[in-house]
Amino acid sequence: MTHAAEPTGWVGRPIRRREDQPLLTGRGRFVDDLAVGGVLHVILARSPHAHARVRSIDAAAARRAPGVVAVLTAEDLGSIGPVPLMRLAPGTLVPEYPLLAAGVVRAQGVPVAAVVADSTYAATDGVDRLVVDYEPLAGVADPDGALAAGAPQVVPVSRDNRALAVAWRHGDTERAFRDAAHRVTLTVQQQRLCGVPMEPRGALARWDAVTGELTVWTSTQAPFRIRSSLARMLGLDEARVRVIAPDVGGGFGVKGGPYREEVLVAWLARRLERPVKWISTRAEDLLTTNHGRGGKSTGELALDAEGRIVGLRARIRQPLGSSLAVTVGGTPQNHGRCLPGSYVVEHVDIESVGVFTTTPPVGAYRGAGRPEAAFLIERLMDEAARTLKVDPIELRRRNLIPKERFPFKTATGQVYDSGDYAEVLERTLAMADYAGLRRAQAERRARGEIVGIGVAKYVEPSALGWESGQVRVESTGAVLAVTGSSAHGQGHETTFAQIVADALGVTPEAVTVRHGDTHGAPQGIGTFGSRSTALGGSALALAARDVRDKARGLAASLLEAAAQDVVPVEGGFGVVGAPGRQVGWARVAEFAYRGQGLPAGVEPGLEATRFFSPEGEVWSAGAFVVSIRIDRDTGVVTPERIAWLDDAGTIVNPLLADGQLEGSLAQGWGQVMMEDAALDRDGHLLSGTLMDYAIPRADDVPHAEIGHAHTPSPNNPLGVKGIGEAGTIGIPPAMVNAVVDALSPFGVTHLDMPLTPKKIWRALSAPR
Repeated sequence: MTHAAEPTGWVGRPIRRREDQPLLTGRGRFVDDLAVGGVLHVILARSPHAHARVRSIDAAAARRAPGVVAVLTAEDLGSIGPVPLMRLAPGTLVPEYPLLAAGVVRAQGVPVAAVVADSTYAATDGVDRLVVDYEPLAGVADPDGALAAGAPQVVPVSRDNRALAVAWRHGDTERAFRDAAHRVTLTVQQQRLCGVPMEPRGALARWDAVTGELTVWTSTQAPFRIRSSLARMLGLDEARVRVIAPDVGGGFGVKGGPYREEVLVAWLARRLERPVKWISTRAEDLLTTNHGRGGKSTGELALDAEGRIVGLRARIRQPLGSSLAVTVGGTPQNHGRCLPGSYVVEHVDIESVGVFTTTPPVGAYRGAGRPEAAFLIERLMDEAARTLKVDPIELRRRNLIPKERFPFKTATGQVYDSGDYAEVLERTLAMADYAGLRRAQAERRARGEIVGIGVAKYVEPSALGWESGQVRVESTGAVLAVTGSSAHGQGHETTFAQIVADALGVTPEAVTVRHGDTHGAPQGIGTFGSRSTALGGSALALAARDVRDKARGLAASLLEAAAQDVVPVEGGFGVVGAPGRQVGWARVAEFAYRGQGLPAGVEPGLEATRFFSPEGEVWSAGAFVVSIRIDRDTGVVTPERIAWLDDAGTIVNPLLADGQLEGSLAQGWGQVMMEDAALDRDGHLLSGTLMDYAIPRADDVPHAEIGHAHTPSPNNPLGVKGIGEAGTIGIPPAMVNAVVDALSPFGVTHLDMPLTPKKIWRALSAPR
C-alpha cells in the first residue's frame, strides 16, 4: 500500500469535469430533447394486476381516437426473437419475455397493447379507450413463499418456481461446524429498491427504408449490447444498426438493457416507416425498470475458541420476477461469491437460488450482490463478537487476510489481486478515534443517551470482461479517443482525456473523447460494475502508447536521429542532449498522413485500436467506522461521525473519485434509512410514486470523512481499481451495526433495513 504522491503528470490531478457546462446550463441532449421530424409517440397499456388472465382486448374505440395511427396487441407483432441474457448460471430456466403479453400477465406493469399516435396526449387518449378484460389470479411476491409447497406456479418453465441455483462448496464445512467452539446464525432481509435515475428510460428509433438502416437513441449504459440484441431479435444486419446513447441522466445498473420498449420502438419505426419515440413516466419507471436487492439470506459462522473463523454456511433466496432481466445473473452470483469478504475462511457451503415471483424483474443495481454479501458477513461478524464478548474490531483483526498472502484465493474461488486490509482498518480506526468514541459512549450511556458505534469492512470486485479503446492523432495534431465504455455521469470525458494526455505528452484539452455511439467505434461492452477506468481506461492507455511508439519512430526520421535518442517532450518529441531539436505532434502527424518519405515498412496514418482483457478482476477494499445517536422519543437516528477509507489503487482524478464515493454513499444511505419498494402479497407495488418511495435529498445525506489508500492492481497497466459502488457496499452494514449496538441494552440483536424512525421506536418500546 502506498500513500498518494504528488502527481507528475495529468493522472492523479483533481481536474474539474469538462462535461458539466452544457448540463448545468440546460443544454444537455437527453433522449426526450431530440427533435426528429414526423415522430410518432407510443404509450403502453399496462396490466394493473400482478397475475391475471387476459380474457379479451377490445381496441376498436382506441383505433378511432383522433391522432391515433396504430394500435397493436401481441398477435400483431409476429415472431420476435428472445432477449439475450448475460452471465447465466448453468441450468437457468428462461421464461418467455413477450413484448406485449397475451393470454396471461405475470407482473404488474407488463404491457398488453401499444398505442401509437401523433402526440403523447393522443396516444394516452387511445389507451384510455382500450377495453381489457382481466381475470385476476393469485400471485406470490416473496421468494420463500414462491418456494413453499402449494405456491402459485409463476411461469410454465418452472414447476417449483426455481429459476437458477449456483453453489460454492470448499473444504469440510460439516466438520468445521461440528468441532467449532462457537456458532452464530443470522437471517437478513434486503428490501427491494428502485434505481430512480434522474432521467427515466426512453428510446427513439428511426428506420431508413432506402439504406435498410436502423438508428436508435436510447438512455442506456450499454449501447453495443442494445445494438447486438436489436439485430438478433429483429433479424437485422448488425452493421446496419446504429445505437446512440446521448446524455444519459444516471443509470446505476438498471439501464443495462435492453428492455422491451427499445425493441418495440425499433419494430414500430420499421413497420410504420416513421420515427417512433417512447419516454417513460416516473410511475412507469418505478414499476417497470429493473428493481434491485430484495434477497433474503441466512448465514452461519463457525469459530474456534480464539474467535477465528473456521466455517461459513449461507442460503440465499433471490427474487427475480416473472421474466429475467438482462443482468439477472449478477446479483445471486455476487451475493454468494463475495461472502467471505475481507476474511480468511477455509470451509464454505454457500447456495444462492434465484426464484420466479409475480413481480417486476430484479437485476443489477449499484453493487449487484456485493452489498448483500458485505451486509451478511459484517452482521455475522458483529453477532459473533457479541457471542464471544469481544470488541467487534478485535474479532475482525483476528480474521483479516494478511498482506503477505496476496494475491489471495478465497474459498469461493475468487482471486483478490492486491491489498493491505489490516492497514486499511487501522487507518480508519485512527481517523475516527475509535478508542475515544468507545470511551465517550460509556460516559454518554451512563447519562441515559442511546448511542452506538458500528464498523464494517468490505471488498468491491470490478473490471470483469474486456473493453475497447481507439486513439487517433489527426493530420493537424488533434487527438481523438474513442471508448467502448459509455458514460452516464461518471466523467469519462475528463478522466480518459487525462489518461491519453499522459501517454502522449499533451494536455487533456487537446484530447477529444467520444463515447456512446456504436457508429465508427470499435466493438465495446459498456459501463457497469465499476469497470470503466480499469478496462476502458487501460484500453485507451495501451492504444495511446502504441500511437506514441509509432510517432516516436516518425519523429526520429524527421529529426534525423536514432530512434533510441528520441524521447517524448511536452507537445511532441526531442533529441536527448539537444534541447533545440524538437518536433511537435502536428508536424509528426502531417508526416504520417502525407504518406511519402516514410521509413521503410511504416504504413501511413497515426492511430491504434486496443481491446484490453485482463487476467482477472480487480478488488478494491475499504472500511467504515460510524457513530450514531438515537432519540428515545421519536426513534430518529442521527449520524454523528462517519470515517471512511477506500483503497481503489491508482486514482486518475481524485475530485471525480470522491464524487463517485459521495454518490454511492448517498444511495447506500437511502437503502439504510428510507428506501423500500414495498409490495403486497401478490406482487403489486405499493410505493409506486415519489410520494410513496422515499429517496434521500441533499440535506439527508450525512458528511463523511473520506480517506484513500493506494494499493495498485497488477492486473492492468494503470494499476486502477473500481470505486463506484463502495458506499452502497460499506455504509449499510456499518450503520445497522451501529444502530444494533446502540439498541443492545434494550435487547435488540438485529434490525432489517430501512431503519425508519417508526421501526426504531417500536424496537425501543417492545417488551423484553
